This record gives sequence, C-alpha cells and structure tokens, in this order.
Amino acid sequence: MGEINHILFQEVSQIIEQGKKQVVAQVNTTLTLVYWQVGFRINADILNNERATYGKEVVSQLAKALSEKYGKSFGVSNLRRMMQFADVFSDFQIVAPVARQLSWYCFIILMPINRIVERT
Repeated sequence: MGEINHILFQEVSQIIEQGKKQVVAQVNTTLTLVYWQVGFRINADILNNERATYGKEVVSQLAKALSEKYGKSFGVSNLRRMMQFADVFSDFQIVAPVARQLSWYCFIILMPINRIVERT
C-alpha cells in the first residue's frame, strides 16, 4: 500500500469507526427509552388495577410472552428493572436527553442511589 493509500485507508477507517460508535450510541439510547416506556406502561396497568397479586401475575405472564417473542431481555427480573426505572426516573422529559449520554447499565447502577436520595 503506497503512502497516499495508507493515509486514505486511515481516514476512511476513522470515518467508519466514528459511524459505528454513533450507531451503538443511537441503539443504546433507543433501547433505554424503550425500557423506560415498557416499565411505565406496566406500572400504569398495575396501578390502575390496584391489586398486588394482579401485578405479580401480570409481570410473570407478560415476561413469559415477551421472552418467547423477543428473548431473555424481557424476563421477569428485567421487566421489574424496567418498572423500577420508570418509577425512580418518573419524568420522561428528563430521562430522554440523559439517555443519550448514559447507558441502560448506568441507569441500573443509579437506581438504588436515587432511591436513597428520595428517602432522605
């Protein structure tokens, strides 16, 4: 590879790598917002029904159906995390812009900390 081709290769590689990073960031943002919306919707359904046993049944049945269709990311424990996420960070107008900067994993780490702050 000649010097010009090497420079061209490096520059094109950099463009591709930057594009990949942007795609990953966009996917992460979208997934985080989807998880918030899922949690919010489940919470609203359970709150409207106002029965604890109903909530447990709904989450279990929904998790089973969603897991069959979309995979283990929508199991019971993850649905509960999504519900907690929507509960702890209840304002979508705040979550949406922050989701562009923080991953789903970061929100999971922050949830217990935010709960402690709410209690004090």
